[in-house]
Order: sequence, then C-alpha cells, then structure tokens
Amino acid sequence: MREALPDYRPTIKDLPLLSRPRERLDTLGSQGLSDAELLAIVLVTGSRQETALDLANRLLNQFNGLVGLMDLNLEELTMVKGIGVAKACQVKASLELAKRLQAWRGDVMPIIKCPGDVAGLLMEERRFLDREHFDILCLDTKSHVLKIENISIGSLNASIVHPREVFKKAIRCSAAAILLVHNHPSGDPTPSKEDIDVTKRLCESGELLGIKVLDHVIIGNKRFASLKEKGLM
Repeated sequence: MREALPDYRPTIKDLPLLSRPRERLDTLGSQGLSDAELLAIVLVTGSRQETALDLANRLLNQFNGLVGLMDLNLEELTMVKGIGVAKACQVKASLELAKRLQAWRGDVMPIIKCPGDVAGLLMEERRFLDREHFDILCLDTKSHVLKIENISIGSLNASIVHPREVFKKAIRCSAAAILLVHNHPSGDPTPSKEDIDVTKRLCESGELLGIKVLDHVIIGNKRFASLKEKGLM
C-alpha cells in the first residue's frame, strides 16, 4: 500500500514573485494593491493552514471589509482563528493610524461656514465610534476652529451633557461661539427628543454667558443632520 502524502499547504513563497503582496507593492505602489493584499502585509505571516493573504481575505469576508474590522476590539479580533494578540495589535494599530491620518488637518485652522464643513471635519473619525461622543467646536469671531473639546462619552444610545462642562471648556478657549457635535452609533443621524432638549438647554445657557450656540450637528454613517437646518433650535 502506498503511503499517504501529508497535506500540502501553500505559502506566500509558493506564489509567483510578482503575485506576492510585498513585491507587488514595490512594483505597483501601495495604491495598486487590494485591501486583502495590504492587510496581508500588515499581518506578515499566516499559519500552517493558510497564507497571510488567505487569512486577510477570510478576515475581510467574515467582517464585511475594513469598516467591519474597525468596529472590532482587540479581544474580539483574538477570537478569530489564526489571529493572536500580536496580529490583532498590528491590525488595530494600522486601522487607527489610517483613521488619524484621515482626521489630520495639520496646523491650518479650518473655517466652519455650514453644517457640511463640520461633517467634513469629523465624519471619518466619528462614524466608526461605538459610543456616543459629545464634542464642541470652539470658534473665534471669524468662525475658525480654535479647538475641538470632548465633553462626554456615553453609552450605546445616550451621552451625558451638562452645561457647566460645555461652557467651562468654551470659556477656557476664549470661544466667541460654539458648535455642538455628537455621533449616533446606529448610523442614523435623525435627532432624538433628548438631542433636541439638550440643544435647547445649552442654547439658553449660552445666551446668558454671551457664547452663542450656532448649531448642533449629528454624525451618522456617511450622513449627518443639522438641528438648525431642521428648525429644531
């Protein structure tokens, strides 16, 4: 009887030279690679059962792409077969760098002229958050953003906002006006009754302190809502 051959598992080195992710990046540049190929480079190695490219493809398919991976925490990633702590840290670090780069504006102070400017400034970072983050944009007299201040981080569907914390930070920035911003983890930016009530309370407090609340922008998934445009403040 012939002896059965052991299972053969291909590796990245078994691929043609120009089909390997690193070599393709060197030849085509990073923009020429697929998400799976870039992720394979981040992962560095696969396992005895699959190559780094196979593992990358499986991750993207299992979690519906890079956005799905962004939503996973470290513990959830390490529960995936073939992903240990080191690989999970590599993936989370690379995605976080991408998010920070998207949000970076250098030393130029952006000017806010409309709700779309607020969404353009914060959308990419805020739409991936799994908790409500309530922030204020502190503006000078010419609507330049002086600083973005976080006021609170809430639960899955609510944030805790107190006028004292909002205006303490606005006064510290010498803000002439502020914009309220928070995200809806559900992805739907439709204002809730609580959103409307909080906005009215903060507008009243701002009038007393001489710091105008210009708008409240709610960030969803590639969508946003302005309470001012909706006539809700």
